[in-house]
Amino acid sequence: MEGIQKVDLTKIKPYGDTLNDGMVQMSFTLPIPYGDEASEAAKQLVSKMGFENPAVVFSKDLGVGYTYFIMYGKCTHTVDYTSIQVPKADIEFMQREEVEEYIKENIKRDVVIVGACTGTDAHTVGIDAIMNMKGFDGNYGLERYKGIEAINMGSQVPNEELIAKAIEVKADVILVSQVVTQKNIHIANLTQLVEMVEAEGLRDKLILVCGGPRISHELAQELGYDAG
Repeated sequence: MEGIQKVDLTKIKPYGDTLNDGMVQMSFTLPIPYGDEASEAAKQLVSKMGFENPAVVFSKDLGVGYTYFIMYGKCTHTVDYTSIQVPKADIEFMQREEVEEYIKENIKRDVVIVGACTGTDAHTVGIDAIMNMKGFDGNYGLERYKGIEAINMGSQVPNEELIAKAIEVKADVILVSQVVTQKNIHIANLTQLVEMVEAEGLRDKLILVCGGPRISHELAQELGYDAG
């Protein structure tokens, strides 16, 4: 159709109401009292981020000298989408029956997988979806697979206990879930686990996999894991 603007993948920018208008909505909290001065500070901050025409569309007094803002601003920058390359795990997706057949024909014994949400992290939704029999979104968890012994240790598991369990059951794989990421606590915890596995002389005997909202395959490999 004539008159419809085409997307230039070499110059991608945010879409608000119309293509390439660059409109962005963002939110943040500033440690200053609620008022006109706070709103002006928020607009100046957004402007220094590189956004044009910053506007406060909502603000709320959080008490004790803190103010929450929702802001609009126009992004002037673009990204060349065609030049982006993201490291990804090179895998072949297999159905449950195919996995079971592969284990039966090639490994010829049960594969032992130990999973846990480690450190102080108490969020088990992700690890439960992978490990528990009922699974998630129509896909069964590892407990239902023939040829897999899945051991879900739950949440707030110290790295020492996870490694001890892996040694006890002669695990082939360790799965680690990390949801809490404040102050990069997940990085420190994941790094410690790898270092402890290496200290035990187990690194070449285990497949290490980690996952969570802020964990990519690239980050996982940087931290010493096989996949993420």
